Amino acid sequence: MVRRPFRSPFFIFLALALAVWASYGLWLPWFGRVLVHDDGPAKADIAVVLAGDDSGGRILKGAELVREGYVPLALISGPQYFDIHESDVAMAFAGRRGYPLQWFLPFPNSTHSTREEAALILAELERRGVRHFILVTSDYHSARARRIWMAALSKGGPDMRVVSAPDEFFRKDRWWLNRESQKTVFFEWAKTIATALGH
Repeated sequence: MVRRPFRSPFFIFLALALAVWASYGLWLPWFGRVLVHDDGPAKADIAVVLAGDDSGGRILKGAELVREGYVPLALISGPQYFDIHESDVAMAFAGRRGYPLQWFLPFPNSTHSTREEAALILAELERRGVRHFILVTSDYHSARARRIWMAALSKGGPDMRVVSAPDEFFRKDRWWLNRESQKTVFFEWAKTIATALGH
């Protein structure tokens, strides 16, 4: 009997591993791209800027939407950190970048998740009679945020478009090239799985 070592399980596994490694540029980007959703801007009654951004990209995107005439105002969500609300910090940051503070509506709150944030803000939008709004969040967070908000809107509510704000480090097509982007993808995927499991 002729032995064929290249048909052994070890060599088959080795060949598959090498193929996966050699083609990483084809499949690794998927893990970043699937995190991103962007409908593009359109006229709306208000922009809703989600909390959870420590670089200012979200509020600056909200400010751009006001400046470009898509919305007259941006609601800035702001959970509390220590003795100050994130909305206050974000608005001060945008003010230092030259954006008028009257463009922003602070919405201090005590939420701890995107799901809690959606429920609270949607009640505020209903109170204000909003019919169309733009949801603004970081690009890596946009797909998960959209799913959560769509679930909250499943029984009715205003029309929503999602506009993603670029993150300082995250690049969906080459996220594995820097440590901060790697951490972003890891944690966002962990949260995505937890959300899918109902947590």
